[in-house]
Amino acid sequence: MNTILIIDDESGIRTALSSILMDEGYRVETAEDALIGLSLLEQTSFDLIFLDVLLPRMGGLEALEKIRTGWPNIEVIMISGHANVDMAVKAVKLGAFDFLEKPLSLDKVLTVTKNALTIQKLRHENISLKKAKQLSYEEIIGHSPGIQAVKDRIEQAAQSDARVLISGENGTGKELVARAIHFKSSRADKPLVEVNCAAIPDTLIESELFGHEKGAFTDAVSSRKGRFEMANGGSLFLDEIGDMTLTAQAKVLRAIQEQKIERLGGEQTLTVDVRIIAATNKDLEAECRAGRFREDLFFRLNVIPIHIPPLRERTEDIPELLQHFLQSFGSSNIKLSAEAMNFISQYAWPGNVRELKNFAERLSILCETETVERDVVENILGMVSSTQSGKNIRKPAAEESGAAAGLPSDILELNYNDAKDLFEKRYLEYKLSENGYIISRTAEVIGMYPSNLHAKIKKHGIRMER
Repeated sequence: MNTILIIDDESGIRTALSSILMDEGYRVETAEDALIGLSLLEQTSFDLIFLDVLLPRMGGLEALEKIRTGWPNIEVIMISGHANVDMAVKAVKLGAFDFLEKPLSLDKVLTVTKNALTIQKLRHENISLKKAKQLSYEEIIGHSPGIQAVKDRIEQAAQSDARVLISGENGTGKELVARAIHFKSSRADKPLVEVNCAAIPDTLIESELFGHEKGAFTDAVSSRKGRFEMANGGSLFLDEIGDMTLTAQAKVLRAIQEQKIERLGGEQTLTVDVRIIAATNKDLEAECRAGRFREDLFFRLNVIPIHIPPLRERTEDIPELLQHFLQSFGSSNIKLSAEAMNFISQYAWPGNVRELKNFAERLSILCETETVERDVVENILGMVSSTQSGKNIRKPAAEESGAAAGLPSDILELNYNDAKDLFEKRYLEYKLSENGYIISRTAEVIGMYPSNLHAKIKKHGIRMER
């Protein structure tokens, strides 16, 4: 949860602004002047600050200078009821993210808040990536023939700027391979910018990838760089590219071909030097035949193909991987009996390495002995024993998914419209709960306008509980 500090000497502004932000799920603290605010900054970690210009004891611009010096990674939004152009320009030059005039607009406050926190998140991610520069080739664990082939291909790919297409099931480590390629390449000291194509609604993909100018659309209150521009000189990792719409594919193809982009609403053509690394869990050749993926884009991306085998095809790596994860969770003393190790080696691991890591974490938390037996492993994996086959099997997929979704067992007996409505209601209830019943956040996650989500909630009579 993001924490926001409001520094304003008007109690009405503090109360109104706090209410708006807390309704959106933010944690808020307030201060009636800059000295109190600076004191709070010494004690608490904040993600964003709203700072009034005219304050007693210390003016807002002076406080802004101190904040930029002492806490350079916190974005600051200046607010004032007596603003002028010179004041706004000075605030921006001193490092303010934006300048809002009183009376404050609800929509503008929320939009600028979201944009500022997005920029801050990207900055933190960039810092984390730089710290993780060594977490690349060495962290690809295993010596099986399949994973050794991946390592060899990484070495080859890193020696050039050729585009790379990484394929593999979910959880196999496609992101790790992409990082290894970047950090072993000549671009290692430049940005590695990651984009999850499946998480961006079609209406936002152009702005997200290519940026926009102020006023390009309703919520474009300031200019913003896109991911291509952020990655200039470095690498752009397009994860789950198989989920990108055909419209977005066409725009990405053009950018790759020309190495030139234009911000949404802009007239200037920008030249970018970006190495493209893409990843997918889909069979893109089959997607091309089905008309869901552009063949010309596929051939542009598939210069150096790298396929990561699923964990079930490299079971000899499981002991080494498990020990690595247990050590990372501070439980390197935990050992599995021979029977338990044999059991997990025969398990299908549908979630691949990611599932194995989750298993190791649960093991480190739940295990009460240093030696783990097979029955403990079965229990942690949530499996049931089948005496007929002598093997352990999962519950039927339909039973698991139906229970997880909260669907009645006789859903197939409903007519189409009733079944669709029931699914939509359960889906929205789950997504709202997952996002703390915050309308704007849920709408963004599922790719729906907030007004449409409100209408769906009313239609289905969904209770809004926090």
